[in-house]
Order: sequence, then C-alpha cells, then structure tokens
Amino acid sequence: MNWLQQLGRAGLNFFERLGRGHIFLFYVLAGSPGMFIRFRLLLQQLFSIGVLSLLIVAVAGLFVGMVLGLQGYNTLVDFGSEESLGVMVALSLVQELGPVLTAILFAARAGTSLTAEIGLMKATEQLSGMEMMAVDPLQRVIAPRFWAGFISVPLLAAIFSAVGVFGGYFVGVGLLGVDEGAFWSQIQSRVDFYDDVLNGIIKSVVFGFAASWIALYEGYDAVPTSEGVSRATTRTVVHTSLVVLGLDVIMTALMFD
Repeated sequence: MNWLQQLGRAGLNFFERLGRGHIFLFYVLAGSPGMFIRFRLLLQQLFSIGVLSLLIVAVAGLFVGMVLGLQGYNTLVDFGSEESLGVMVALSLVQELGPVLTAILFAARAGTSLTAEIGLMKATEQLSGMEMMAVDPLQRVIAPRFWAGFISVPLLAAIFSAVGVFGGYFVGVGLLGVDEGAFWSQIQSRVDFYDDVLNGIIKSVVFGFAASWIALYEGYDAVPTSEGVSRATTRTVVHTSLVVLGLDVIMTALMFD
C-alpha cells in the first residue's frame, strides 16, 4: 500500500500548493492598486523583464519564421500552391507559435530570473525585513513584477510574430523565388483580425498572466536555501511550459469551435 499512500500524499501536496497559489494571487491583485502610485517601479520591471527579453524573442521569431518558410515551401510546392506560403507562415505564427513560444521563452529567460530573485530575497530575509518595517512585500516587490510580465508577454508575442513573418518572407521570396505580391496579398486577404489576430492576442494575454503568476509564486514559496531556490527555478520552467501548452489546447478548441 506504500504506492497508494505516496499517491495520496502527492495529491494532497498538489492541492495544498494550488490553494496557496490562489491565495497568493488574490493578495497580489488586492495590493496592485497601491503599486500604481509608485509607477516608477512598474517601469523598471518592464525594462528588466520586457526590454531585456526582446533580443532573444526577436532572434527566435526570425529563425522560426525562416524554418516555416522552408518547410512550408517544400510542402506547398508539391500541390502548386507556393503562393500561399505567406498566409501559412502568418497564420501559424499569429494563432499558435507566436503566443506559445513567446511564453515559453519568457519563462526560460525572465521567469527563472523572477523566481531566483524572489527566492533569494526570501532566503536572505529581505521580505521579512520589509514586513517588520510595515512595508507590504506583495505590493512593493511582487505586484510590479507581476504586472510587468503580464504586459510584456503580449507585446513580445506580437514582435515574435511580426519578425517571424519577415523571416518567412526572406526565405520564401528572397531565396526560393515566391512571388512577392502573392506573398503579401495572400496574407492581407486571408488573415482576419477578429478570427486570427485577436485569438492570438487573447492567448498571449492569458499566457502572460499564467507565466508571471507561476514564476513569482515559485519564488515566493521556495524553500529558503540555495537548493530550494534552484528547485523552484526548475519548477518555473517546467510548470509554465506544461500550463501554457495545456491552456493552448483548451483555448484553441474553444476558439475554433
């Protein structure tokens, strides 16, 4: 019966952490209005989280768009539909790859940084020191980072998709000889704002909310040791990736229904 006891203990621990995570989120949202009084804190985190993640997102978007251009051309040319390369690249990026890969890259670059930073602040008792000085760490430290991540992910996803389309254009038109007019006209006529672009925006907003929440909670709930912080950082990447992919399946099914 040991395996049954271990399974039950794991289930109880999971729901306990899930409950603590929702309580943590409630207090962060409740303390958010006071954060806007110190708007400078939000701007600092937008630079640290968003602007410093821009390079890796743009480079990844360029490479993903180029790969889509190569693979898409090899598939479409067999059917004589290589003029549809532009719309294939654009829809793949806007609807799926842009929001999903941006959220995963955000977790790998900025999410781990947030988790390690909060975890080390907890390990060195900086958060406890703030509480002793009557400063709410959730309002002063956590809330600006949460909202910076929430704002940054949709903007980074838009940049990822835009750069990816130009990567597909460079490969398709510049290297493989697809007609330039057909490439852009297909995108203009087939990509709809409400059915395609808006769905990608909604996904990126949800993914940004989830990725920021997970990264900050893992740091705040980390065991205050070097090993505990390292494990929390690993959990951030793993949990964010799984949650983003699971949410993507659910939202795609709802949107296309």
